[in-house]
Amino acid sequence: MKRFIVITYALVLCMQGYAQYPLAKGQKQFNAGLGFSSWGLPIYAGIDFGVHKDISAGGEFSFRSYSDNFKGTSYSHTIIALGANGNYHFNSLLKIPKEWDAYAGLNLGFYSWSSPNGYRGGGSSGIGMGAQFGGRYYFNTKFAINLELGGGTASGGKIGVTWKL
Repeated sequence: MKRFIVITYALVLCMQGYAQYPLAKGQKQFNAGLGFSSWGLPIYAGIDFGVHKDISAGGEFSFRSYSDNFKGTSYSHTIIALGANGNYHFNSLLKIPKEWDAYAGLNLGFYSWSSPNGYRGGGSSGIGMGAQFGGRYYFNTKFAINLELGGGTASGGKIGVTWKL
């Protein structure tokens, strides 16, 4: 019985111990999930670094594959993107509860758009710039779910998970 009480108490403490801020200065977090766009379903992974209690900077990689029809012929495409982002976290400013993380920022990235020989459609590689806003809900000090809308390497938006390292 004593063991059961100790284990229960430890679990309750773990579930209530949220981070003081979304990503403190010097902390890192890993993000991964699925994006949504009109050019396939991107998968993404990235890492963010806390550079100030309210500011993070990071990088992201995404991959997507899709098919389209152009003048009666079906073509398969692949888009690989690598980008950098910076976000301002509004928790301190707006006094948002510690289990939530609301942020907005800018991103810059390079994407490589691969299409088969003979494709005459509108896809090409290049540099992209965008803005994003999003939020996370932390279940505990290490794990959160996130939703982000806006441009970037995953386009349109993304939904995924976050792990603090």
